[in-house]
Amino acid sequence: MTLPTDALSQAGRSAGDRLRAHVQAPGQILLVREPDPIEEYSGVLTGVYPAGYLDELRHEWR
Repeated sequence: MTLPTDALSQAGRSAGDRLRAHVQAPGQILLVREPDPIEEYSGVLTGVYPAGYLDELRHEWR
């Protein structure tokens, strides 16, 4: 499906966004942005590892 770029821009979307289509009523389709798993889960594990632990692991890989 091709959507006008000005309509995407006004809706706060951009080319490449994944959209899900929902039927609202006969002749009406609502496009909803699918959640981005990176944005959704980014930072969830903050505080799980002690400070500097991941840097130590990265150093081991060198």
